[in-house]
Amino acid sequence: MRLYVLIPAALLGLAPLGCGGSDPEPNNPSQMQNQYGASNQYPPGQYPPGQYGQPAPAGQYGQPAPAGQYGQPAGTPTTPATPTTPAAGASGGQASPIAPTMVAAATPVLTAMAASEVQGMQAEGGAFAGQFQDGQTLEQPFNIQPGKCYSVIGVGVGLQELDIQLVAHTPPMPPVVLAQDSTTGPNATLGGKGQCFKNPLPIGGPAKAVLRARGSGMAVGQIYVK
Repeated sequence: MRLYVLIPAALLGLAPLGCGGSDPEPNNPSQMQNQYGASNQYPPGQYPPGQYGQPAPAGQYGQPAPAGQYGQPAGTPTTPATPTTPAAGASGGQASPIAPTMVAAATPVLTAMAASEVQGMQAEGGAFAGQFQDGQTLEQPFNIQPGKCYSVIGVGVGLQELDIQLVAHTPPMPPVVLAQDSTTGPNATLGGKGQCFKNPLPIGGPAKAVLRARGSGMAVGQIYVK
């Protein structure tokens, strides 16, 4: 609707231009002076620069532009700034996910820990693994079910310390740590020996198991449920 209102208004605004007084006579200095106002005082036969054959400033009305403007070559070209990239291996941030088969050396340890720590529990999804630098984390999303009990086992290769957390996160709410391991060393267990984390709510929701490494190396983790 607005378009149909603006078009007649624009046409009315242009009407005075087509119906106004008579045009000044060509090449009549007195009328040209009145048209451009008394402030533009030029001797007879002379007009403002760039009009009626008078020289225009450089770069206007076809005159050569200064170097570096309007496509003319400049004396010293400038080089665009290059975005900086964080150095590889910087502490913190996300670890690089890898296939669990790349941590084959940890598989026997993970199997033995599962037999000892999470008897009677089933694997929740598949194993997950990552290549870590000091302070990096690896997250494995899953859904916590109402009334279910959860444990997580992690095995590190080349790491000084591996920590595990269970975190609930329902945006836009901030993440909430539900449980964390109390073990030390490159291998970690959260909720082992029958101390699994049980969802006390009658509803489920999105969550994630988080592995955090100290030192550099690889780690593999597995979530268990019953």
